[in-house]
Amino acid sequence: MAITFNETTRIFTLTTAHTTYQMQADAQGYLLHLYYGARTAGEMDYLLNYGDRGFSGNPNSAGNDRTYSLDALPQEYPSLGTGDFRNYALNIENEDGSQCCNPIYITHEIEAGKYTLKGLPFVRAEENEAETLKIILEDPVTKVELHLLYGVLEKEDIITRSVIIKNAGKAPVTVKKAQSACLDFLHGDYDLIKFYGRHAMERNMERMPVSHESTRIGSRRGTSSHQYNPGVILAGKNTNEDSGSCYGMLFVYSGNFLVEAEKDQYDQTRIQMGLTDELFAYPLEAGAEFTAPEVILSYTNKGLSRLSQQYHHCIMNHICQGKYVHANRPVLINSWEAFYFDFDAPKLLGLADAAADLGMELFVLDDGWFGKRDDSTSSLGDWYPNEEKLKGTLKELAEKINAKGLKFGLWIEPEMTNKDSDLYRAHPDWLLAEQGKRICHSRTQYVLDFSKKEVREYIGDMLENLLAEVPVSYIKWDMNTPLSSFGSYYLSDKEQSHLYIAYHKGLRNVLERIRSKYPDLVMQDCASGGGRVNYGLLPYFDEYWTSDNTDALQRIYMQWGNSYFFPAIAMGSHVSASPNHQTGRSIPLKFRFDVAMSARLGMEMQPKDMSESERTFSRKAIETYKQIRPLVQFGDLYRLISPYSDQGVSSLMYCSEDKSEAVFFAYKLKHFVAQPIPTFRMDGLNPDANYRITELNAAENSKSILAEGKTFSGKFLMGQGVEIPMWKEEYASRVLKIEQVN
Repeated sequence: MAITFNETTRIFTLTTAHTTYQMQADAQGYLLHLYYGARTAGEMDYLLNYGDRGFSGNPNSAGNDRTYSLDALPQEYPSLGTGDFRNYALNIENEDGSQCCNPIYITHEIEAGKYTLKGLPFVRAEENEAETLKIILEDPVTKVELHLLYGVLEKEDIITRSVIIKNAGKAPVTVKKAQSACLDFLHGDYDLIKFYGRHAMERNMERMPVSHESTRIGSRRGTSSHQYNPGVILAGKNTNEDSGSCYGMLFVYSGNFLVEAEKDQYDQTRIQMGLTDELFAYPLEAGAEFTAPEVILSYTNKGLSRLSQQYHHCIMNHICQGKYVHANRPVLINSWEAFYFDFDAPKLLGLADAAADLGMELFVLDDGWFGKRDDSTSSLGDWYPNEEKLKGTLKELAEKINAKGLKFGLWIEPEMTNKDSDLYRAHPDWLLAEQGKRICHSRTQYVLDFSKKEVREYIGDMLENLLAEVPVSYIKWDMNTPLSSFGSYYLSDKEQSHLYIAYHKGLRNVLERIRSKYPDLVMQDCASGGGRVNYGLLPYFDEYWTSDNTDALQRIYMQWGNSYFFPAIAMGSHVSASPNHQTGRSIPLKFRFDVAMSARLGMEMQPKDMSESERTFSRKAIETYKQIRPLVQFGDLYRLISPYSDQGVSSLMYCSEDKSEAVFFAYKLKHFVAQPIPTFRMDGLNPDANYRITELNAAENSKSILAEGKTFSGKFLMGQGVEIPMWKEEYASRVLKIEQVN
């Protein structure tokens, strides 16, 4: 069994293929964290330290025992008001205004299968793939119950966490803070790896020591945000990509979040993840309950690449849904950077002809096809095609593109409106705003109130009618404005405090409606690029637009950061024009293709502006990508040389599950005189097998690498590697196919 309970010691043990997680309901009734790490046997309560801690609080149940203090003991779910002065996961405001909850162990349940969460996204598993532990704690005074949920996916090395807070008392209470998971470590010196950024430069990796202060990252923007991602890693000091201990924490939610990490006065480490306590208060009348979103935990002592693989397997097998989860994703062309708003039907059909000629499989019509949308200031919400601009109906355009051998995709931004729109003029009360008194916008856009039933029905009906009329195979769903106005015409006074929760619940309602009606539709989550990249939306979307920045050099850094939690199949990566539209940087076409081919390949430019030799190269590169696509989209990722290192190069590879083949990518990031280029080693191969190396995507007249066509042992490639000369080339790159020959 993956979950066991010792009736005598009251110790819970959760076991996966390679990890053990252990906790104890102690003699005082408090749930203490004992161990989480490499799989082991035995019980770890001997690790607990008791001592007279100066001026630390002692719970009433401990009597005069000054050695028992929750200010020093590791806890599963620490609460405010128990004598623990560190970061707390729970804050309950009682009817009298006091803020105290003292949760004590009552009982537990162990069940086959994985728990589900009503109204929230969650990790899914078949009954034979998982087990569930529910531990019930109760405050003896207020009768507030905590139902701590643990889902154990043994094969995947995944443990999920959530909590249901139930008011089983008679008086109302208010949830002021409700984190979803806490990890408490008595020993160890750790680094926190987080992913920060800004619009058009998302998911930069930053590694910093967990120090004697509280580190807080999160979002109060109503979305997971460009600025931070709701996924962090706690890593040992010596942990690197292929060795060392590391813990992942990933929030399955698309809105505001908070991560807190601290080293306390006794050098113990606590890290928590969940909803932010800002812009949040959730009243609970007697009998009511609140469910916190899920957190996915994973651990390995085999390095950061292994941790990423565990999360990638989880998302592919237990998060994403639909027909195309395990199917090759199409190579697409998007119209945005080719035309922006300046297009008509002949221009679009010309672009489709060029895309078909290059071997592309999907045409996506971006912004500007509806209402009077000739710039960003009008018509959001007026989702009727501009037939004058399109020289006919949208259906006719889609059918003409289908006739060229391309599927048809469409951009839409259903959560937004402009004041200059028929929708706003008809329904000004549909905006997020403080009863019309004060309102905040961004890019002349306003957010629709998805907590309102009429808004959800309008958007749902519009999408269903559109998809019923037009042969759309792919939707690019954009969201370009944060939830800036904290107010709703629809919600009651008591509900305003958790508006953002109501908003995301309403959004999921619409997404579930569309996904159930159109299960074969491929959907991309785009929020100004990387503004809403999270596991909370991937049950409804197949992929995300990584960033509005298509500069190939900067994409290496962004895609590197995204890869820690998200597989290549979910990352849209497009070849764009040179000079790049965002940075003005000029980069060779081969380099741009080599970067984009390490994720889900697309194109974001006008092929007719390319030379004939560039079009010839593009055809070959797209055909090459189709050959390696299963490896890139479904293979195990190994990050090899970080772009954040001082070596001036970066490399990664994808390897098949049976280790019979792999594809390797290397990029030169810096260019200076006498630059030393390292030997490029591989990973993930069979050390006892032999492999032949073939260069792919080679530029015309380029010098072949010394390893071309040669055979090496897996042990040699992983230990020593091969030389790839890139001394005199700026923006040099190489793609290698590695195939087992015995």
